[in-house]
Amino acid sequence: MHALILIAVYLAVTLTPLVLSVLQGRAMRPFWDEISSGLAMTAFAIVLVEFVLSGRFKVISARIGMDVTMRIHQLLARTALVFALVHPFLYQTPLLNFELPWDVSRQLTLGLHFGSLASGLIAWIALPALVLVSIFRDQLPYRYETWRLMHGAGAVLIAVAGMHHTLNAGRYSSDPVLAGFWILLLMLALGSLVYSYVIMPLKETSQPYQVTSVRKIARRTWELTIKPQRGDGLQFEAGQFVWLNLGHSPFSLHENPFSISSAPGLEAGIQFVIKQAGDLTNHMGEVAPGTTAFLDGPHGNLTLKGRSGKGIALIAGGVGVAPLLSIARQLDKDSDARPLVLVYGNRLADQIVYEDELKLLAGKNNRDVRLVLSEPEPGWDGLTGMVDQTMLDDVFGFDDAAQWLYLVCGPPAMLDAVETALMARSVPASQIVSERFYYD
Repeated sequence: MHALILIAVYLAVTLTPLVLSVLQGRAMRPFWDEISSGLAMTAFAIVLVEFVLSGRFKVISARIGMDVTMRIHQLLARTALVFALVHPFLYQTPLLNFELPWDVSRQLTLGLHFGSLASGLIAWIALPALVLVSIFRDQLPYRYETWRLMHGAGAVLIAVAGMHHTLNAGRYSSDPVLAGFWILLLMLALGSLVYSYVIMPLKETSQPYQVTSVRKIARRTWELTIKPQRGDGLQFEAGQFVWLNLGHSPFSLHENPFSISSAPGLEAGIQFVIKQAGDLTNHMGEVAPGTTAFLDGPHGNLTLKGRSGKGIALIAGGVGVAPLLSIARQLDKDSDARPLVLVYGNRLADQIVYEDELKLLAGKNNRDVRLVLSEPEPGWDGLTGMVDQTMLDDVFGFDDAAQWLYLVCGPPAMLDAVETALMARSVPASQIVSERFYYD
């Protein structure tokens, strides 16, 4: 229901310019002129709403998941790109930069002056550049923080240039009502940036954290523990994640998303399982106790809240086990009697985190832990191969498995395979909750 409401609101906002244009009652121009204007206005509305989708607003991400929010953000950005790129080539009316004396209604020329044409061209070039840099960001020789700054600055450039072009070149957008709508939407877009980069960091300064320990727990994998310097600290649901800033001002761009691996409410603090995979994580072993940390969160909906099942299945790949560990620990803390099965896949044995704890968990009543290695060494007594349909058929081959709740986190290929396998076993989509920790 929340998702349907959000979709309805989104459609209402992006289609409002078309509705306001029709209500102006202007004489129709050639068909392709109208289609071109419609595509341009829809594309610009999508671009402005994109600011809100990428703003980490919990009212959105907590309902449908941050990963889903970002995938929608990517899909809509590419949709806007196609609309914007195509629209100039659909006009049949000449692109004259002066008005004909007998054309009082300006229906026989588009009347684009240099300023409006230039701003439109800037936005028209910058939008594909922004999308392409986002798609191929892993191949670019830039740090994540540099890319993020470029992305934000590019988005603002497109929004401002697009607004100038829309108000000065748009036939329908010259109407005061529609012009007012565009200005309101631009203020909302830029306001979301102010919220994300000014207001939220200000809130973070009131609740600083401190690193209490950093220890290696597996190959290239570390456990980071932080505690609030004052107060009770973050209130979160097991399975959620935060944007973590270590040793930098909360106003800096040096922050990365990490899932919380500890259960909520522990005096020991908040723990993360972090694998070396980038600029920050490659230096995790160098983080000293006492380092100041700031959190933006919690985010994500890979949680048990509002969901039920006869049993709980946790299926993890690699460092994707972190949020599922939080859930398993919470169930243990709450003495939840429902049966639990944890399937945890890795490539090598020395990549398994908290192996001793997992063995203890496996020895408890109604608890089952299946460790899986794709490249096992001689003597390995666990499961071997990939976490795929064959393996899941074997692990969840009991009668009421379709009535369990399945929470999945891991690499994209594993998620795709697991989701496909579960649905082939007649598990309803509503009983499968997944979170991807990678997206382009």
